[in-house]
Amino acid sequence: MEIIWYGHSCFRLTERGMASVVTDPFDSEVVGYEPLRLKADIVTVSHEAPGHNFLSAVKGVSHRITGPGEYEIGGVFITGVQTDTNGKKGVEKPRNTLYVFDYDGLNIAHLGDLRQVPTQSEVEALGTVHIALVPVGGGNGLNAAKAAEVISLLEPNIVIPMHYGLEACKLPLEPLSRFLKEMGLASITSIPSLKISRSALPEETKVIVLSPASAA
Repeated sequence: MEIIWYGHSCFRLTERGMASVVTDPFDSEVVGYEPLRLKADIVTVSHEAPGHNFLSAVKGVSHRITGPGEYEIGGVFITGVQTDTNGKKGVEKPRNTLYVFDYDGLNIAHLGDLRQVPTQSEVEALGTVHIALVPVGGGNGLNAAKAAEVISLLEPNIVIPMHYGLEACKLPLEPLSRFLKEMGLASITSIPSLKISRSALPEETKVIVLSPASAA
């Protein structure tokens, strides 16, 4: 399958003969990056915010998924798991939905705008995660230290960081370098997309950095 990153938390997942997915499409006027002009069968929204729910940027969509549940669409099994706020009274923050996409046994987890380290029950609900798309830049999502903690819980084969500060991003997010340092890594050369099969997964957790693709 192929995973392409368009910036922030927006990815496109494709596999021949199966439904394509776009996650968390964003409003470029708010987030930055190039305006999105994408096509997909399915679009998922982790929470209601302009950086994650700009549905009009994706054409050809037959299914819009905006909350928890179990779905089977075009050969893809999708599990949405809701993560709540920390339970404290006060300003209510948007609830977040994590999604796991099962492409014929290859499981990709998109953590959305996850703010807290998941509970054990939430981790168990996700099942086996082969590829984790993880927010690492703080803001309303995980910071570098919490992201590293989540990765140690999920134990994925591949981690792709998202939701961090880049020159093209208008939001005040931490740079990728903080997360890489937390993971004990030096700088990593980014690649345009990840093409991977289950048989080619690394045994030890590997961080792969994607460069934002042109959205045309």
